[in-house]
Amino acid sequence: MSEEFIRRITPALVKHMRDSQDFRILNIDRPISELRFYVELYRPKALICEWLPEVTDALLALGIPTVIADTDRVYESAISVNVDDFAVGVTAAKSFQQLGHQHLACIGNELPYSDQRIDGFKSQFSSAVSVYLELDVSIGNYSEYLLNPRPELVNWLSALPKPVGIFAVHDPLGRFLIGCCQSLDLLVPEQVAIIGANDDELVCSLSHPMLSSVTIPWEKLGDSVLDALQELSSGKPLPQRPYLVPPGPVVSRHSSHYRCISDALMRRCLDFYDAHLEEAINVTALCDELKLSRRQVERKFRAYFQCSPHHMLTRMRIERAKKRLLETQLPIADIAVKSGFTDVARFSAVFRRMEQQSPSQWRRART
Repeated sequence: MSEEFIRRITPALVKHMRDSQDFRILNIDRPISELRFYVELYRPKALICEWLPEVTDALLALGIPTVIADTDRVYESAISVNVDDFAVGVTAAKSFQQLGHQHLACIGNELPYSDQRIDGFKSQFSSAVSVYLELDVSIGNYSEYLLNPRPELVNWLSALPKPVGIFAVHDPLGRFLIGCCQSLDLLVPEQVAIIGANDDELVCSLSHPMLSSVTIPWEKLGDSVLDALQELSSGKPLPQRPYLVPPGPVVSRHSSHYRCISDALMRRCLDFYDAHLEEAINVTALCDELKLSRRQVERKFRAYFQCSPHHMLTRMRIERAKKRLLETQLPIADIAVKSGFTDVARFSAVFRRMEQQSPSQWRRART
């Protein structure tokens, strides 16, 4: 595997270590001849292999039981495990919808997951989404930042109507895009709001401004890899479809904060909601606080977000709940209260309606 990928799934490997098991790591960026030499030298019981064109096929040819850890391609002699990349794009799209963006775009690359994430993103919008593919990106190390924008990217970014929300299919592209905006004197997030994917702390937190990103439940993906290893050793017929792990929510940082909304009144409304989500507030409380008529607030929310102020409040509460479901072990009842719901039954009903899963099902799928 690559350094960044082993870093992501190590917690799952450590959790399942036994005295009789030993993991040896080979960097997948080594020459194929070296990889084959070391694998044949060690003769492991099984391989966990990150997908890489040509390299994966060469390793599969060795005839060792293999789990491929980041592809949904199906191989006769291996089990594939991957995040649901289409759902990653859908998650980013829903976040931009909540921000009320009218103009949307994507930046991708030439790898298979890029198309799937872009397709998921585009599926949530009836209007056209502008797409740019950065085909010449060669990032030898995921955490390095050594790129300069090509004229084609500069022209594409300059021509987009502003403000615009751009989904970058993975975090290094998002960080790269932030740098491009700075070189063009475009404000992030006021003119260009950006959401990446993978939520890599090393990339997102060291970007300026810090990069928002769709979370990938790496530990859950690692657990699925180890489950697949067990299935390989069981002697049962291999599954004809990949194991797909659903993504988590968007971690909102400065690059797509709701304060990038151009309408000052809508910013004030969302500020009020955000500060009082855990309290028993409603639309009436919002109108009283901001000295606005309910009709005025309803009309503005419909025009800007295509939803009612009550629906926006509910969406914000559900997003707060999803973050706690993912990051804490709090009971569902406590999360309901801390997310502004009066009782757990009401919370569960609303969550199921919006996510097509109960809170406990959603949590189990990602942790």
